[in-house]
Amino acid sequence: MPDTKVHQISVIMNGVTGRMGTNQHLVRSILAIRQQGGVRCADGETIMPEPLLVGRNAAKLKALSAAHGGLRWTTDLDAALADASNQVYFDALTTSLRVANVRKAIAAGKHIYCEKPIATTLADAYGLYRLAKKARVRHGVVQDKLWLPGFLKLKMLVDTGFFGRILAVRGEFGYWVFEGDQAPCQRPSWNYRSEEGGSILIDMFCHWRYVLDNILGPVKAVSATAATHIPKRWDEAGKPYACTADDAAYAHFELEGGIPVAFNSSWCVRVRRDDLLVIQVDGTKGSAVAGLRDCWIQPLAATPRPVWNPDIENPINFYDGWTKLPNQRAYENAFKVQWELFLRHVVKGEPFRWSLLEGAKGVQLAEKGAESWKKRRWVDVPELKS
Repeated sequence: MPDTKVHQISVIMNGVTGRMGTNQHLVRSILAIRQQGGVRCADGETIMPEPLLVGRNAAKLKALSAAHGGLRWTTDLDAALADASNQVYFDALTTSLRVANVRKAIAAGKHIYCEKPIATTLADAYGLYRLAKKARVRHGVVQDKLWLPGFLKLKMLVDTGFFGRILAVRGEFGYWVFEGDQAPCQRPSWNYRSEEGGSILIDMFCHWRYVLDNILGPVKAVSATAATHIPKRWDEAGKPYACTADDAAYAHFELEGGIPVAFNSSWCVRVRRDDLLVIQVDGTKGSAVAGLRDCWIQPLAATPRPVWNPDIENPINFYDGWTKLPNQRAYENAFKVQWELFLRHVVKGEPFRWSLLEGAKGVQLAEKGAESWKKRRWVDVPELKS
């Protein structure tokens, strides 16, 4: 029996010393892929990613490398891009630093995979897509929530017609992020500085665009307002600073076919719901509530018959009327699943539709949301041409 062909592919990983870059992209994706023996392809061949850690802080890179068996690392991005043996450039830097580095990587002929938002303006985001297309490099953007178990189950319900005619959608995302004086802040301080690319509107609308587009239907219009509820926070060094970025955004989206969506995003809310992110879909034949891992359904035949009477205790426990969908298969880490799809796209040319154009669509929705907030009116979201 012939030996299986192994495609070694060197991946420049820029900015993976941060929490998400380390945990989700390096440890739970690339290193997990290596540990399982690579990405198996349909023709029996295997893709083995070889990470090259890149960043500005040599001490952090050295420590991260040592913690995972002596991975390659460098602080010289230009040298890494100039090395023809490095085929893929992955970017997990802060948003304000992303555009310039992705441009350099495209110019160096690298295939591009990056975190979202891919930019802070539509002009820059769409420009990256056009550059990558012109350079004929393969490209993609992280859209991890599409592979979360709860949303895979929600997509299955949509595809099988469970809802009948979809009437409306509601989304709730967020949690209380501590200011940093009494308890440590759970998010980096740049998230709350607009001059460094911070903004919950920019950050989360990029997520909601791909979630809505891929599961429920294309977003056609937006009406939004945002706020900076917490004006002062404390940074990683314990120093107070003024918050210049919005930390909450309240939006209505209109999907194709006129389906209304109400979606709240906030880092200033205390959670009393099933999960940190919950989406409820109501239809003529049934409803569903999807979180990150689980999805609950209530078909028409199992819907209770409430009667409004505020003078007595309600006899119905409304949680009792919902059925939790079973796990019909094993679910892998969502970031890892998309990494495997992208590596197959780069090496084997398999289809990969989550391109930089999709990343630009997310930035477009954020920009249109900000425009709506400023003008205090609905704003259309036109189709971006490929």
